[in-house]
Amino acid sequence: MQWTNTETLKRRGSNYEDVDIMSKKTILVIGTYDTKDEELNYICNCIAAQGGAVLSMDVSVLGDPSAPTDISKHQVAEAGGSTIQLAIKSGDENSAMQIMARGAVILTSQLHASGKIDAMLALGGTMGTDLALDCAQALPMGVPKYVVSTVSFSPIIPADRLSPDIQMILWAGGLYGLNSVCKSALSQAAGAVLGSAKSVEPPKADRPVIGMMSLGTSCLSYMKLLRDPLESRGFEVAIFHATGMGGMAFESLARQGYFVAVMDFAMQELANSMVGSVINAGPYRLTGAGSKGIPQIVAPGCSDLIDFVGWQETPSAYADRPFHEHNRLIKSSVLRPEERRTLIQDIAKRLQASKGPVHFLLPTQGVEAWDKYGEPAYDPDGLSAMVDEVRQVIKMPLQLTEVDCHINDQAFADMALKILDDWVASGVVRLEL
Repeated sequence: MQWTNTETLKRRGSNYEDVDIMSKKTILVIGTYDTKDEELNYICNCIAAQGGAVLSMDVSVLGDPSAPTDISKHQVAEAGGSTIQLAIKSGDENSAMQIMARGAVILTSQLHASGKIDAMLALGGTMGTDLALDCAQALPMGVPKYVVSTVSFSPIIPADRLSPDIQMILWAGGLYGLNSVCKSALSQAAGAVLGSAKSVEPPKADRPVIGMMSLGTSCLSYMKLLRDPLESRGFEVAIFHATGMGGMAFESLARQGYFVAVMDFAMQELANSMVGSVINAGPYRLTGAGSKGIPQIVAPGCSDLIDFVGWQETPSAYADRPFHEHNRLIKSSVLRPEERRTLIQDIAKRLQASKGPVHFLLPTQGVEAWDKYGEPAYDPDGLSAMVDEVRQVIKMPLQLTEVDCHINDQAFADMALKILDDWVASGVVRLEL
């Protein structure tokens, strides 16, 4: 299947028809062209008027656009292993759009892999947004992804449906037809996605990259001891904040094979996921590096803490626990001993599936700054339960090293560096790109 955007530009009344299209940044514009033809054409014209090229994809089911799109609804349905006729017969709108979503994801991925698009922009209500989120996740980090939606960043969107670098803007006043209000949002989105496509520097390291997880710089501070020594060894260090989106970005790059090794020392997001907090990184946390065989040094940093949204009521099951209000967005409390055991079991299960070497580093004197004598999260029984569970479940082929120190101590950082140095010396981790 081959696509060209030449006809799209002509159809949209572009003033750039005679310009070499290959020199342009091409934006994939996705939407239901049967019901939102006018709005989508407006976006395409905005992109073209700024010197961009457009590749249009119709994901509607029932109706037809005013003019053919570059990728028709029939092509989308076929890519999803179905047909428009079967989608119509599926029984309901949701089932039909799931068919179109599968096809749109496959085509979006193919278009990027073949170099035919530089970014994507999707427009929709809840149905279109649902599909757009899948398409955005089909693109690597660093490829601009914009969604114009009636529910932009709404609480109805689960955190794990959001791509780490997705951008959203509210489609205000645009439910049915163009007007001055919705044009403001649509034109912003058109300019933003094209500008991003022109200016973005996708992740492309000139040195081997160590991926590291942490929670701020006060709760976990080992990165202050590790970054300079790692850089002096020839590595670049990318540190991700374990507040949900950070973990998703970390996992996305790991699945792309971006890291030569990871130091995954913050388990906060897995704890949050276990208790149902929305401050999590989705179901695939602690799996990306393992799936690619990337060497991992892992530690149970913040395996004692749970976070909840600061401006929401604390779930009743945890209301009797002391909470620290970090700010108006996040409040934190602690896991009980048995909950810590459950978390460690989950961590061990994820690590056991790894295709590459895993070294578990266990600091026996505490796992975050507040887990010290005199600090609010100090709980010797909880720490003891965590340590005991690690000793029971971290088994071969996983390696386990205990360090009689706190996770923020120099001794912890020194041991992490020693493990990495041994891997470099044995060829497990290479300094060459």
